[in-house]
Parts: sequence; C-alpha cells; structure tokens
Amino acid sequence: MEQHAIGVGTVTDRLSSYRQRGSIALTGTVERDSYTTDEMMTVAASRELRDGVVCFVGIGLPSEAANLARATHAPDCFLVYESGTLGAKPDVLPLSIGDGVLAEHADSVVSVPEVFNYWLQAGRVDVGFLGAAQIDRFGNINTTVIGPYDDPKVRLPGAGGAPEIAASAKEVIVMLRHSPRAFVEELSFVTSVGYRHGGDSRKELGYSGNGPSVIITDLGVLRPDPETKEFTLTALHPGRTVDEASEATGWDLKVSDGVETTGAPTDEELRVLRELRERTERARGGQRA
Repeated sequence: MEQHAIGVGTVTDRLSSYRQRGSIALTGTVERDSYTTDEMMTVAASRELRDGVVCFVGIGLPSEAANLARATHAPDCFLVYESGTLGAKPDVLPLSIGDGVLAEHADSVVSVPEVFNYWLQAGRVDVGFLGAAQIDRFGNINTTVIGPYDDPKVRLPGAGGAPEIAASAKEVIVMLRHSPRAFVEELSFVTSVGYRHGGDSRKELGYSGNGPSVIITDLGVLRPDPETKEFTLTALHPGRTVDEASEATGWDLKVSDGVETTGAPTDEELRVLRELRERTERARGGQRA
C-alpha cells in the first residue's frame, strides 16, 4: 500500500465504534467548575479522533484538539498540515501553517501540491479538522467575509485549504463556539461546502469526500440527519441545556430524541491540555496560538 498504514475498517466504522465506548473510558473525571467551556469543547473534539487515522488539520482550535488527541488516546494519529508537514508532532501549538515547529519533528516535509494532490485529493486523508467563522444548518462554512462580498463588514482570514479538505477528506469534523453570530440561517459567503442544500445535493458536485460528520461547540455536539443532512443536537456538555443551544442558533435547531450528556474531561486530559497551552504561551512570549 502506498498510503500511511491506518488499520482496517472505514473511518465511519472506527469513529462510530469509538463513540459507542463512551468517548473514552472516562476515569478521573472532574467537576464542571474545574474546567472552562473552551476546555470542554477541545476535549470533546479531541475524542472524535481515533488512533491511527490520517488527519488534515486546520490552525487554531482544530490544531489544539488534534494535538491533545495525539498526546493522550491517539498517539498514532497521523497529522498533516497544509504547508506540507506529514506526521507533524509539534510540542507547542503552531501560530500558522508556516510555523517552523510543524516541520521540526515531522516525519517528512513535502511540497504543497503533493499534500493536496497525492494525499488529500487521492483519498488518503481520513479526517479533515476545520474551524469556521459561520456555519449553517447543512454544515456549509464561511471563513471569507461577513456581509456583502464587495463591501464586507468584516474580512475574514479566507479559504486556505479548507474548501479542498471539505470536498475530499473522507470525514470532516468542524469545531467552533456556539452563538447566533456563528450559527446562522444564511451564510454571507460559502467558503467550504458541507451538505450544500441538504439531502443528496452535495453529490451533484462530484466530491469524493462524505462531508461533515460532526460539529463540536462549547455547548454540545451536532450530527447530520441521515436523510435531510440537517445538523441536529445529539449531545450537551455537562450543565448545558437544550434552551441554551437553541437560543445560540440562528435557525430552528432540531433536537434528537434522548439527547446525551458529554463525558466531562478527565484529570489527565485537562493536565495535558493545560501543559500544552502553557508551553505554547511560554514559547510565544504570552501570545496564544
């Protein structure tokens, strides 16, 4: 096999079986007032990554969650960054895709065309891990502008490799804070396609990837309806309510029957995450990645 060895079974099977284990054997969990909402979100997102998967990682929140996974339950998670680093193992969080810390301990550094053509578009990436400024009910993402494109209120960082990741990765995990400004009825601009207009409309574009499998927020977890592809609230983080999630959503949020409660972070997860953040801040002179 040319591609990185990642074990047997589809990513969907592996992620599904992993969730059925209760998102890790939660030993040593801590009380809600002992961790922040961002820490809960990062831990919940990290648990979505199974050991051995090839993961194409975005900068920011996704990078933090992916590196937490690699440092805890998924040491063989193979991290790929857009700049060409394969098997990246940063000891601090990168500030950008061009941060030298990504290359320092990577298995290999290749050209950007090779990352996209050989790895991503050829189907060698199991999971794409993305952030977003705005997202709609079908998992379409905006990271381009807020307001009219020609005269925006805010110009965002832009697309980068996100459209290709959203199109070609076998699965996509999206991570962002839950608010009406982020979860909107209509995007100002579609940067990266999720399930397009819902139903089978994504298939009309001919993308090889299956689309987003989960959205992780600081309130809970949303997964797509199998038929409509509309994202539905399936789990809440400890102490959060359906009303909170509904009020933070710019559309009429659908809620699954029997909403689950996310397992609280363990002592080990919090220790590793906080040490990662502290190392990063020391290395950056107080500047957060």
